[in-house]
Amino acid sequence: MLSKQAIETLLDSEDAVHRLVITPLVDRDQQVGPASVDVRLGNEFVLINRQTGLVAIDPVQRTQLTENIPRYQTRIRVAFGHGFYLHPHDFCLATTFEYIGLPPDVGAYVIGRSSWGRLGLIIATATAVGPGFHGTIVLELANVGTVPIVLYPMMRIAQLVLHRSADQ
Repeated sequence: MLSKQAIETLLDSEDAVHRLVITPLVDRDQQVGPASVDVRLGNEFVLINRQTGLVAIDPVQRTQLTENIPRYQTRIRVAFGHGFYLHPHDFCLATTFEYIGLPPDVGAYVIGRSSWGRLGLIIATATAVGPGFHGTIVLELANVGTVPIVLYPMMRIAQLVLHRSADQ
């Protein structure tokens, strides 16, 4: 796990290949913690509809899955300053607001912030982000609570725990 000092050194590196890119880093003092970097929620959501009329989603049936995607996914773009309501037992996909560029020798794990977990929001992802990754990170959000949770673009939603690759 990289320390705050190691993270800041990577962010400030003049070596473009080995620089850690997190952009825009809106509030570096607030987002870079002792051993992680907070990332913010983007403004696009893909809501997975429960009431599709589908009996089941069978990932083995690729053609059926591809044909039915529009039936069970709704894309929603939320204006900055406005909220997205994630209702109890609903699930959606979202992305980080920040574009992430990892050096070839640095990987990351995405972990939900505990303050969200206490509200009933589970933030699951393909938690390992491989060395050399470039892009926004897809977040899987599920409301396991009993009341809607309002999510606003730009809220700190998760944290990246960075580490050097084992073979480095």
